[in-house]
Amino acid sequence: MKVVVLAGGLSMERDVSLSSGSMVANGLMAKGHQVLLVDVYEGVRDSADFTEAFGKHQQEHYDYEVPVIPPDLVAIEMANGNGGALIGPNVLSICQSADVTFLALHGAMGENGQIQATLDLHNITYTGSSYAGSLLAMDKVLSKQLMAAYGVQSPKWSEVNLEVVDITTVYQQIDLPCVIKPVSGGSSIGVSLVRTEMEFIQAVELAKTVEPTVLIEELITGREFSVGILAGEPLPVIEIIPTSGFYDYQNKYQAGRTNEICPAMISSALAERLGAEALKVHQLLRLGGYSRVDFLVTKEGQTYCLEANTLPGMTPTSLLPQEAAVAGIDYPELCDRLVRLSFS
Repeated sequence: MKVVVLAGGLSMERDVSLSSGSMVANGLMAKGHQVLLVDVYEGVRDSADFTEAFGKHQQEHYDYEVPVIPPDLVAIEMANGNGGALIGPNVLSICQSADVTFLALHGAMGENGQIQATLDLHNITYTGSSYAGSLLAMDKVLSKQLMAAYGVQSPKWSEVNLEVVDITTVYQQIDLPCVIKPVSGGSSIGVSLVRTEMEFIQAVELAKTVEPTVLIEELITGREFSVGILAGEPLPVIEIIPTSGFYDYQNKYQAGRTNEICPAMISSALAERLGAEALKVHQLLRLGGYSRVDFLVTKEGQTYCLEANTLPGMTPTSLLPQEAAVAGIDYPELCDRLVRLSFS
Protein backbone atom coordinates (compact mmCIF):
# COMPACT_ATOMS: atom_id res chain seq x y z
CA MET A 1 0.00 0.00 0.00
CA LYS A 2 0.93 3.65 -0.37
CA VAL A 3 1.28 4.95 3.17
CA VAL A 4 1.88 8.50 4.37
CA VAL A 5 3.32 8.63 7.89
CA LEU A 6 2.39 11.99 9.40
CA ALA A 7 4.72 13.15 12.17
CA GLY A 8 6.25 16.28 13.68
CA GLY A 9 3.86 19.19 13.77
CA LEU A 10 3.89 22.31 15.92
CA SER A 11 3.63 20.46 19.22
CA MET A 12 5.71 20.20 22.38
CA GLU A 13 5.86 16.50 21.54
CA ARG A 14 7.23 17.20 18.06
CA ASP A 15 10.54 15.39 18.62
CA VAL A 16 8.85 12.33 20.09
CA SER A 17 6.54 12.26 17.09
CA LEU A 18 9.43 12.43 14.61
CA SER A 19 11.09 9.53 16.42
CA SER A 20 7.85 7.52 16.36
CA GLY A 21 7.28 8.38 12.71
CA SER A 22 10.78 7.32 11.70
CA MET A 23 10.43 3.94 13.34
CA VAL A 24 6.93 3.41 11.96
CA ALA A 25 8.12 4.25 8.46
CA ASN A 26 10.94 1.72 8.77
CA GLY A 27 8.55 -0.90 10.13
CA LEU A 28 6.06 -0.43 7.31
CA MET A 29 8.79 -0.53 4.67
CA ALA A 30 9.94 -3.83 6.15
CA LYS A 31 6.42 -5.14 5.43
CA GLY A 32 6.66 -4.11 1.78
CA HIS A 33 4.67 -0.86 1.81
CA GLN A 34 5.60 2.28 -0.10
CA VAL A 35 6.13 4.78 2.71
CA LEU A 36 6.60 8.53 2.78
CA LEU A 37 7.35 10.27 6.09
CA VAL A 38 5.89 13.79 6.08
CA ASP A 39 6.19 16.52 8.71
CA VAL A 40 2.60 17.73 8.96
CA TYR A 41 3.76 21.26 9.82
CA GLU A 42 6.53 21.67 7.23
CA GLY A 43 4.66 19.89 4.44
CA VAL A 44 6.09 19.10 1.01
CA ARG A 45 6.61 22.20 -1.09
CA ASP A 46 7.64 20.61 -4.39
CA SER A 47 5.06 17.84 -4.82
CA ALA A 48 1.27 17.66 -4.72
CA ASP A 49 0.58 13.92 -4.81
CA PHE A 50 2.00 10.78 -3.27
CA THR A 51 3.68 9.29 -6.33
CA GLU A 52 5.53 12.50 -7.16
CA ALA A 53 6.54 13.14 -3.54
CA PHE A 54 7.61 9.52 -3.04
CA GLY A 55 9.80 9.70 -6.14
CA LYS A 56 11.57 12.79 -4.83
CA HIS A 57 11.73 12.18 -1.10
CA GLN A 58 11.65 8.45 -0.36
CA GLN A 59 14.37 7.14 1.93
CA GLU A 60 15.70 3.65 2.52
CA HIS A 61 15.87 4.25 6.26
CA TYR A 62 14.64 6.92 8.65
CA ASP A 63 16.26 7.84 11.95
CA TYR A 64 15.49 10.45 14.60
CA GLU A 65 16.78 10.63 18.17
CA VAL A 66 14.70 12.47 20.79
CA PRO A 67 16.71 15.35 22.35
CA VAL A 68 16.89 15.66 26.12
CA ILE A 69 14.70 18.80 26.26
CA PRO A 70 11.41 19.55 24.44
CA PRO A 71 11.59 21.64 21.23
CA ASP A 72 11.57 25.43 20.93
CA LEU A 73 8.33 25.88 18.99
CA VAL A 74 8.78 29.63 18.55
CA ALA A 75 12.09 29.07 16.76
CA ILE A 76 10.57 26.32 14.60
CA GLU A 77 7.62 28.53 13.68
CA MET A 78 9.87 31.46 12.78
CA ALA A 79 12.18 29.28 10.69
CA ASN A 80 9.38 27.59 8.78
CA GLY A 81 7.31 30.64 7.83
CA ASN A 82 4.06 28.74 7.50
CA GLY A 83 1.88 31.81 7.84
CA GLY A 84 0.21 30.51 10.99
CA ALA A 85 -1.11 27.34 9.30
CA LEU A 86 -0.73 24.14 11.32
CA ILE A 87 -0.85 21.94 8.21
CA GLY A 88 1.93 22.50 5.70
CA PRO A 89 1.82 22.73 1.91
CA ASN A 90 0.39 19.76 -0.02
CA VAL A 91 -0.04 17.56 3.05
CA LEU A 92 -3.72 16.91 2.45
CA SER A 93 -3.41 16.32 -1.29
CA ILE A 94 -0.56 13.85 -0.74
CA CYS A 95 -2.60 12.01 1.89
CA GLN A 96 -5.62 11.93 -0.45
CA SER A 97 -3.55 10.27 -3.17
CA ALA A 98 -2.18 7.60 -0.80
CA ASP A 99 -4.07 4.52 0.41
CA VAL A 100 -3.85 5.35 4.10
CA THR A 101 -2.31 7.86 6.49
CA PHE A 102 -0.52 6.57 9.58
CA LEU A 103 -0.81 9.13 12.38
CA ALA A 104 2.47 9.14 14.29
CA LEU A 105 1.58 12.50 15.81
CA HIS A 106 1.67 13.21 19.54
CA GLY A 107 0.04 16.11 21.38
CA ALA A 108 -1.71 19.28 20.18
CA MET A 109 -3.79 18.89 17.01
CA GLY A 110 -2.46 15.37 16.45
CA GLU A 111 -4.34 14.00 19.44
CA ASN A 112 -7.06 16.54 20.27
CA GLY A 113 -9.25 15.61 17.30
CA GLN A 114 -8.36 18.46 14.94
CA ILE A 115 -6.28 16.50 12.43
CA GLN A 116 -8.77 13.61 12.57
CA ALA A 117 -11.70 15.91 11.76
CA THR A 118 -9.71 17.51 8.94
CA LEU A 119 -8.84 14.13 7.43
CA ASP A 120 -12.50 13.07 7.71
CA LEU A 121 -13.57 16.15 5.76
CA HIS A 122 -11.15 15.16 2.98
CA ASN A 123 -12.21 11.49 2.99
CA ILE A 124 -8.75 10.33 4.06
CA THR A 125 -8.36 6.97 5.84
CA TYR A 126 -6.13 7.18 8.93
CA THR A 127 -4.96 5.10 11.86
CA GLY A 128 -6.02 5.51 15.48
CA SER A 129 -9.16 6.98 16.97
CA SER A 130 -11.82 9.29 15.55
CA TYR A 131 -11.96 13.01 16.27
CA ALA A 132 -14.54 12.38 19.02
CA GLY A 133 -12.47 9.81 20.88
CA SER A 134 -9.33 11.88 20.47
CA LEU A 135 -11.02 14.93 21.98
CA LEU A 136 -12.43 12.98 24.94
CA ALA A 137 -9.11 11.37 25.80
CA MET A 138 -6.91 14.43 25.32
CA ASP A 139 -8.98 16.68 27.58
CA LYS A 140 -8.15 15.28 31.01
CA VAL A 141 -11.14 16.98 32.62
CA LEU A 142 -13.61 15.39 30.18
CA SER A 143 -11.97 11.98 30.41
CA LYS A 144 -11.90 12.05 34.21
CA GLN A 145 -15.57 13.08 34.32
CA LEU A 146 -16.49 10.17 32.06
CA MET A 147 -14.40 7.73 34.07
CA ALA A 148 -16.06 8.87 37.29
CA ALA A 149 -19.50 8.45 35.74
CA TYR A 150 -18.70 4.87 34.75
CA GLY A 151 -17.05 3.80 37.98
CA VAL A 152 -13.39 4.08 36.98
CA GLN A 153 -11.35 5.53 39.84
CA SER A 154 -8.81 8.28 39.12
CA PRO A 155 -6.92 10.61 41.48
CA LYS A 156 -9.03 13.40 43.01
CA TRP A 157 -8.62 16.58 41.03
CA SER A 158 -9.53 20.18 40.41
CA GLU A 159 -9.29 22.31 37.27
CA VAL A 160 -7.73 25.78 37.49
CA ASN A 161 -7.45 28.50 34.85
CA LEU A 162 -4.30 30.34 35.88
CA GLU A 163 -5.21 33.33 33.71
CA VAL A 164 -8.22 34.20 35.88
CA VAL A 165 -7.29 32.80 39.31
CA ASP A 166 -4.59 34.13 41.62
CA ILE A 167 -2.05 31.40 42.40
CA THR A 168 -1.88 32.45 46.05
CA THR A 169 -5.58 31.73 46.39
CA VAL A 170 -5.11 28.39 44.63
CA TYR A 171 -2.27 27.41 46.95
CA GLN A 172 -4.37 28.14 50.02
CA GLN A 173 -7.11 25.80 48.77
CA ILE A 174 -5.07 22.73 47.83
CA ASP A 175 -3.65 19.86 49.85
CA LEU A 176 -0.01 18.87 49.53
CA PRO A 177 1.50 16.76 48.16
CA CYS A 178 -0.11 17.04 44.73
CA VAL A 179 0.55 16.76 41.01
CA ILE A 180 0.21 19.72 38.66
CA LYS A 181 -0.17 19.05 34.94
CA PRO A 182 -1.54 20.77 31.82
CA VAL A 183 -5.12 19.76 31.07
CA SER A 184 -4.37 18.69 27.51
CA GLY A 185 -0.67 17.87 27.52
CA GLY A 186 1.22 14.65 26.94
CA SER A 187 4.66 13.05 27.40
CA SER A 188 4.70 14.47 30.95
CA ILE A 189 5.67 17.89 29.55
CA GLY A 190 4.81 20.53 32.13
CA VAL A 191 4.06 17.94 34.83
CA SER A 192 5.44 18.40 38.37
CA LEU A 193 5.20 16.63 41.70
CA VAL A 194 4.62 19.26 44.40
CA ARG A 195 5.43 18.92 48.11
CA THR A 196 6.28 22.49 49.16
CA GLU A 197 5.09 26.03 48.47
CA MET A 198 8.24 26.78 46.44
CA GLU A 199 7.69 23.65 44.33
CA PHE A 200 4.07 24.74 43.81
CA ILE A 201 5.14 28.15 42.44
CA GLN A 202 7.72 26.54 40.15
CA ALA A 203 5.21 23.92 38.98
CA VAL A 204 2.62 26.54 38.11
CA GLU A 205 5.13 28.54 36.09
CA LEU A 206 6.23 25.40 34.26
CA ALA A 207 2.66 24.28 33.46
CA LYS A 208 1.78 27.76 32.18
CA THR A 209 4.47 27.42 29.49
CA VAL A 210 2.32 24.64 28.00
CA GLU A 211 -1.21 26.00 28.55
CA PRO A 212 -2.99 28.24 31.08
CA THR A 213 -5.47 25.65 32.36
CA VAL A 214 -4.03 23.03 34.68
CA LEU A 215 -5.17 19.98 36.57
CA ILE A 216 -4.25 19.71 40.24
CA GLU A 217 -4.41 16.06 41.33
CA GLU A 218 -3.84 14.32 44.61
CA LEU A 219 -0.50 12.52 44.64
CA ILE A 220 -1.03 8.76 44.67
CA THR A 221 1.89 6.63 45.82
CA GLY A 222 2.11 3.28 44.14
CA ARG A 223 3.47 1.19 41.28
CA GLU A 224 2.92 2.45 37.74
CA PHE A 225 1.54 0.22 35.01
CA SER A 226 0.33 0.59 31.45
CA VAL A 227 -1.94 -1.57 29.32
CA GLY A 228 -2.18 -1.38 25.56
CA ILE A 229 -5.42 -2.16 23.74
CA LEU A 230 -5.10 -3.65 20.26
CA ALA A 231 -8.13 -4.55 18.16
CA GLY A 232 -10.36 -4.68 21.23
CA GLU A 233 -8.07 -6.90 23.32
CA PRO A 234 -5.71 -5.96 26.17
CA LEU A 235 -2.00 -6.54 25.64
CA PRO A 236 0.24 -7.81 28.46
CA VAL A 237 0.61 -5.37 31.36
CA ILE A 238 3.90 -3.48 31.57
CA GLU A 239 5.35 -1.99 34.76
CA ILE A 240 7.27 1.31 34.61
CA ILE A 241 10.11 1.89 37.09
CA PRO A 242 12.20 5.06 36.54
CA THR A 243 15.77 4.80 37.86
CA SER A 244 15.18 8.13 39.62
CA GLY A 245 12.35 10.64 39.99
CA PHE A 246 9.04 10.03 38.23
CA TYR A 247 8.18 9.04 34.66
CA ASP A 248 8.93 12.47 33.17
CA TYR A 249 9.99 13.54 29.66
CA GLN A 250 13.64 12.55 30.06
CA ASN A 251 12.85 9.24 31.75
CA LYS A 252 10.38 8.38 28.98
CA TYR A 253 12.60 8.99 25.98
CA GLN A 254 16.23 8.69 27.04
CA ALA A 255 17.52 5.12 26.93
CA GLY A 256 18.47 3.61 30.27
CA ARG A 257 16.46 6.07 32.37
CA THR A 258 13.55 3.69 33.08
CA ASN A 259 13.17 -0.03 33.65
CA GLU A 260 10.15 -1.49 31.89
CA ILE A 261 9.07 -4.98 32.92
CA CYS A 262 6.71 -6.87 30.65
CA PRO A 263 4.86 -8.94 31.49
CA ALA A 264 4.63 -7.15 34.82
CA MET A 265 5.49 -9.26 37.86
CA ILE A 266 2.01 -9.14 39.39
CA SER A 267 -0.70 -11.65 40.15
CA SER A 268 -2.84 -12.92 37.31
CA ALA A 269 -5.87 -11.46 39.11
CA LEU A 270 -4.37 -7.94 39.11
CA ALA A 271 -3.25 -8.31 35.49
CA GLU A 272 -6.78 -9.32 34.47
CA ARG A 273 -8.27 -6.45 36.46
CA LEU A 274 -5.98 -3.89 34.84
CA GLY A 275 -6.69 -5.32 31.39
CA ALA A 276 -10.43 -5.17 31.96
CA GLU A 277 -10.22 -1.64 33.33
CA ALA A 278 -8.11 -0.50 30.39
CA LEU A 279 -10.60 -1.96 27.92
CA LYS A 280 -13.46 -0.26 29.78
CA VAL A 281 -11.72 3.13 29.54
CA HIS A 282 -10.92 2.51 25.87
CA GLN A 283 -14.57 1.81 25.13
CA LEU A 284 -16.14 4.60 27.19
CA LEU A 285 -13.85 7.17 25.54
CA ARG A 286 -14.86 5.80 22.11
CA LEU A 287 -11.31 4.97 21.09
CA GLY A 288 -10.38 3.21 17.87
CA GLY A 289 -8.12 0.35 16.80
CA TYR A 290 -5.58 0.84 19.54
CA SER A 291 -4.72 2.88 22.61
CA ARG A 292 -2.70 2.72 25.82
CA VAL A 293 -4.12 3.28 29.31
CA ASP A 294 -1.95 4.19 32.30
CA PHE A 295 -2.52 3.25 35.95
CA LEU A 296 -1.17 3.59 39.47
CA VAL A 297 -1.74 0.75 41.94
CA THR A 298 -1.29 1.35 45.67
CA LYS A 299 0.19 -1.20 48.08
CA GLU A 300 -3.38 -1.82 49.28
CA GLY A 301 -4.35 -2.86 45.75
CA GLN A 302 -6.40 0.24 44.83
CA THR A 303 -6.18 1.04 41.11
CA TYR A 304 -6.22 4.59 39.78
CA CYS A 305 -6.48 5.36 36.07
CA LEU A 306 -4.22 8.26 35.10
CA GLU A 307 -5.12 8.73 31.43
CA ALA A 308 -5.67 7.14 28.04
CA ASN A 309 -3.34 7.71 25.09
CA THR A 310 -4.97 7.65 21.66
CA LEU A 311 -1.70 7.65 19.69
CA PRO A 312 0.78 5.87 21.96
CA GLY A 313 4.47 6.42 21.35
CA MET A 314 6.25 4.19 18.87
CA THR A 315 9.81 5.28 19.73
CA PRO A 316 12.69 2.93 20.71
CA THR A 317 11.71 3.32 24.39
CA SER A 318 7.91 3.27 23.99
CA LEU A 319 5.65 0.94 25.93
CA LEU A 320 3.09 -0.29 23.39
CA PRO A 321 5.66 -1.98 21.09
CA GLN A 322 7.19 -3.72 24.12
CA GLU A 323 3.80 -5.06 25.17
CA ALA A 324 3.06 -6.20 21.62
CA ALA A 325 6.43 -7.99 21.44
CA VAL A 326 5.58 -10.02 24.55
CA ALA A 327 2.30 -10.96 22.85
CA GLY A 328 4.33 -12.27 19.89
CA ILE A 329 3.85 -9.26 17.60
CA ASP A 330 7.12 -7.78 16.36
CA TYR A 331 7.45 -4.09 15.49
CA PRO A 332 6.87 -4.28 11.70
CA GLU A 333 3.88 -6.57 12.23
CA LEU A 334 2.44 -4.16 14.82
CA CYS A 335 2.71 -1.25 12.37
CA ASP A 336 1.12 -3.33 9.62
CA ARG A 337 -1.77 -4.34 11.89
CA LEU A 338 -2.42 -0.73 12.86
CA VAL A 339 -2.64 0.21 9.19
CA ARG A 340 -5.06 -2.62 8.43
CA LEU A 341 -7.21 -1.80 11.45
CA SER A 342 -7.88 1.62 9.93
CA PHE A 343 -9.98 -0.11 7.23
CA SER A 344 -12.14 -2.08 9.66
